[in-house]
Amino acid sequence: MCYKALLNTKNLPITNEYLENGKLSSGAHVVLVHLFFLLGINGKTGDTFQLDDISELISSVADEQQDGNDGSYIECYMKENPGSTIEIAREHAVDMISSEWKHLNKECFRINQNSSISSFTKASLNLARMGPLMYSYDDNQRLPVLEEYIKSTFFVDTFLEHHPILDKKTGLMIKNATILKGGAYME
Repeated sequence: MCYKALLNTKNLPITNEYLENGKLSSGAHVVLVHLFFLLGINGKTGDTFQLDDISELISSVADEQQDGNDGSYIECYMKENPGSTIEIAREHAVDMISSEWKHLNKECFRINQNSSISSFTKASLNLARMGPLMYSYDDNQRLPVLEEYIKSTFFVDTFLEHHPILDKKTGLMIKNATILKGGAYME
């Protein structure tokens, strides 16, 4: 069912239809195909890899915080399960998300980390991690969590210092490190 048709008819699909529509409309599969080729991965390496499976897993990391007239999964679930409350529907959605994350992590660890698709696997997992951030909008259709990340990056009283990490025996630089105000360490 098309998202626009869904909004026009005010008819909510069943939960499976809603999730299938979400997989298609999320565009994750398109992003992953572009990412795959941008990383220059050679498809003839013999690595077992299912782009479709990872795309489906990433797309199905559902949005348990949607609200309003968007045909959210919560509404579909409540329609399909009469007598269920918003809390029960949200708990069900959170359980589904948890299950999908476990499946996604298991799939990422299953793929040989020394293979040529390791960078693609990491990038795919990071794409999935962006999902909850991108759907954490408030009632004003703003992304307060993202706004806070941006503000802390540019405006908060933190400063970065770049320090070389030296080998204690040779005195040679191993790598650069970034130290945040307060002593937090980043590579």
